[in-house]
Amino acid sequence: MSKSIIQLVDELPTGGITVSALRSLDFVAPGEWHNLVGFKNTVMAVTGEDDPGLIQDISERALWLYNDQDQGYQRAIWLFQTIDSADAAIGAAALANKIGEKISFLGFLNQLTPKADTVQTIDLCLKVVVELVAFCQINGIPGDSIGDFLGSLANYGKESMIRMAGLVCFDGLIPLGPDFIQKASSNLAGLSPSSLEQNDTFKKISTLIPGGSSAGKLDFIGQTFGSVQGWMGNLVSSRGLNPQNVVSNLQSFVEIADDKLDYLAAFLDMATNYYEHTGTQTVARCL
Repeated sequence: MSKSIIQLVDELPTGGITVSALRSLDFVAPGEWHNLVGFKNTVMAVTGEDDPGLIQDISERALWLYNDQDQGYQRAIWLFQTIDSADAAIGAAALANKIGEKISFLGFLNQLTPKADTVQTIDLCLKVVVELVAFCQINGIPGDSIGDFLGSLANYGKESMIRMAGLVCFDGLIPLGPDFIQKASSNLAGLSPSSLEQNDTFKKISTLIPGGSSAGKLDFIGQTFGSVQGWMGNLVSSRGLNPQNVVSNLQSFVEIADDKLDYLAAFLDMATNYYEHTGTQTVARCL
């Protein structure tokens, strides 16, 4: 990769829509996330050390590990970056579809873009798969270790917890509604391997998704999403989450209107890269 992990962490933004959106999720995961920017600051926060020489030694060791191709840190970063880079196109497609539904003159757009719910379902499910595969890459375990991932998910905190909160709120509740788990499961069950192959995000990350053939990969995506449904449902119920209170908290940090959630979901896809942002922080913390 062209940038080192030190440069990636040093260049993380301290403000903007992504950071504001993540801060709005504090009511979902109170006190879990602080926007750690700068690799030196990260070393100090994670280790509690402030000796310049020791910080330098730790940074050099972290950089060596990151550059070791036998480790999975670079692949994890690539996954986080790739899944977010596809969101702009996903948001544009969903937005074009909604315009086509609401404005008859532009109805032809419905013939050119996927249904927004289907697009958002694929995005949601692929993000869950990326989370699992990145976890496996970071920890040096097989990429299909669903059980290990679920065990870790139960103890998620810090950047990883706020990322999953964003997944539930920004990619689940807002675009698909309060029954997003059931809706996504239904939409996923209706997908064929050929329709999955047409998805640009899937094309980019498919080599790292276990399953062999497209049919096998689709089955793995379904298994992975199915495995986290209980965790997501518990988060929603325990925090009393719904699209309305997610948007209400978001409005405290980002100026938005709350009456068109389909447009808001597309906007968030295009305007934020919360997966890459927090994913970079997660990899830095692990290193």
